Amino acid sequence: MKQTVRKAYQFRLTLKPEQISQLVAYTGSLRFVWNKALAMNLHRLEAKQPVLWYQELNFFANLWKQSAEYGFLKALPSQSLQQRLKDLDRAIKDAFDKTQSGKRIPVFKKKGRNVDSIRFPQGFKIDPGSNRLSLPKLGWIHYRNSRKIDGLAKNITVSRVGRHWYASIQVEKTIEITPHPAASIIGVDLGVKRLITLSNGRFYPGQATGKRLAGKLAKLQRQLKHKTKFSNNWRKLQAKIARLHEHIAHARKDTLHKVSTELSKNHAVIVVEDLKIKNLSKSAKGTREKPGRQVKAKSGLNKAILEQGWGTLVNFLDYKQAWRGGQVIKVDPRHTSQQCPRCGHAARENRRTQADFQCASCGYRNNADVVGAKNVLTRGHRVLAGLAPAIPVGG
Repeated sequence: MKQTVRKAYQFRLTLKPEQISQLVAYTGSLRFVWNKALAMNLHRLEAKQPVLWYQELNFFANLWKQSAEYGFLKALPSQSLQQRLKDLDRAIKDAFDKTQSGKRIPVFKKKGRNVDSIRFPQGFKIDPGSNRLSLPKLGWIHYRNSRKIDGLAKNITVSRVGRHWYASIQVEKTIEITPHPAASIIGVDLGVKRLITLSNGRFYPGQATGKRLAGKLAKLQRQLKHKTKFSNNWRKLQAKIARLHEHIAHARKDTLHKVSTELSKNHAVIVVEDLKIKNLSKSAKGTREKPGRQVKAKSGLNKAILEQGWGTLVNFLDYKQAWRGGQVIKVDPRHTSQQCPRCGHAARENRRTQADFQCASCGYRNNADVVGAKNVLTRGHRVLAGLAPAIPVGG
C-alpha cells in the first residue's frame, strides 16, 4: 500500500552578519503580529464578540503595513506573515475543539522565552550540490549538509536555537507501506529515574544532562545578576548560558532519537501511557489564601518530568512507526503501577515504595516500573482486541 508522508530534515545554517540581522528583525516582527492579532481576539472574546479568523486578520495586517506606525511590517516576506496568522487561526480553533486534549487559549510570545522562527512556504530554492539554499529577501545561504534530502520540499522553517540558526526542510514523499519487519508488541512505562521501562524488564536510564549541569548553569546565572545589563561581560555570560542550554537540549534530543529508533526497529506495536504532562508538571505553589504544600519538592519533580521529554519521545515513536509500518497505541495510565499484573488487585498499598511492588492479595513482587509496563501492555492488548477504546496518539 502506498502512502504520502512528510518528513523534516534539519541543517545548521552558516549566515552572514547582515542575514542574521534580517532574521532577528523578521522574527521580531512576526512575534509582534502574533501578539497584536491575539490581543484583538482576546478583547473580542472578553466582549463576547465573534473571533477574527485568518481572512479578517490578514485584512488588518495589510492595513497595518500601509500605516506609518507599523510600516516596518512591509519588510517581512508576505507569505511568512500569512503563515504566522494561519498558525494563530489554527491555535484558536484547536483551543475550542472539544476533541483536542489539553486545550488552551494561545498565549503571547515573549522575546527570549519562545523559539524565534519564520516559515517560507514558497519562493525558496535548494542546491544540495553546493550546500546552499535560497530564501526570499535573504538570498543564498550555506548550510551544513549532513544527509541527503529525499522527497519534494514543501516548505522551509528557519529557527534560532541557542546561538545558532537552523533550517528545517519539510519534504513530501510517496512510500510503499510494508508490514513491520518485527512481530512483537511491547508495553512502555514512562518515568523519571528511568526514562522508560519495558514490559520485558529492560529499562533506559533517565535523562541526566540537565541535572548534571544544573550547578554550572545556576553559577553562570548568579554571575549574570551582578553584571551591568548589555555590557560586554553581560553579553559574554549570556552567550555562555545560551551555549549550555543548547548543549542540554541537543543531548536530550539525541537520547530520545536513539531510544525511539531502537524501539521502533524491534517492535511492531508499542503501547504507551496517555500521560497529561501539563497536568503532571503543574506548580504546587497555590494561592495566598490556599498556599501549596511541599512546593520545593514538587518543583524539583516538575523539572525532572520536563527534562525527560516524554511528549517528544511519543511523537518520535509515532512517526517512526508510521514509516516502518508499525503502530503506537496510547492507553489509560490510571493505577498502572498499583494494579497487580497477575491477579488484577489494585490498591495503593501494593506499591510499598517508589521502586517496590508487592501485591497485598496474591503476594506478587516486582519492580514498580516493570509492573506499570506490564499493565500498559495488557491494556494495549485490550485495545487491539476491541475491548477498550483507542486514544489518538496526537491527542
